[in-house]
Amino acid sequence: MKSQLIKKVLKHLHEELNILLVAANNAHLAAIDEQSIAETQYDTLAIEAGYLAEGQSKRVEELKQAITSFEHLLEMLKQTPDRHQHIKLGSIVQLSNDETVKHYLFIAPAAAGFRCSFEERNFTVITPQSPMGKALINKLLNDEVSINLGSSQFNDEVTYIA
Repeated sequence: MKSQLIKKVLKHLHEELNILLVAANNAHLAAIDEQSIAETQYDTLAIEAGYLAEGQSKRVEELKQAITSFEHLLEMLKQTPDRHQHIKLGSIVQLSNDETVKHYLFIAPAAAGFRCSFEERNFTVITPQSPMGKALINKLLNDEVSINLGSSQFNDEVTYIA
């Protein structure tokens, strides 16, 4: 199940990367286009296109790093079977409040917020740096999890770890 989930995330990241590469290339071309040359000191089209191209290039690198980290995670899972019962990077976790809707959290190195469904289960990717990720790391089955979200406190129990 984990390898299927990682492959879905990787597919999504590759699709996002392909779209972003086109956008970054277009922004770069706009920044160096002859029509972008400033005609007055207030004409900032080329500068703005340059900033956009730079930001998109940084995002491309972030996506490449995310893809690499998921590929490493996939290889790690293939090489070493998971025998630990504590929550760590690569764990799939379910909390008691999510049992009826078959919702699971996947602790991953990147792609936070990505959601998908398969095998009649719903998955959301979270990272260990997120508030929920920080609260879950190193917890065991049946441990209570408490998270402060603004002025509210969220309490739940770990009911599944894979």
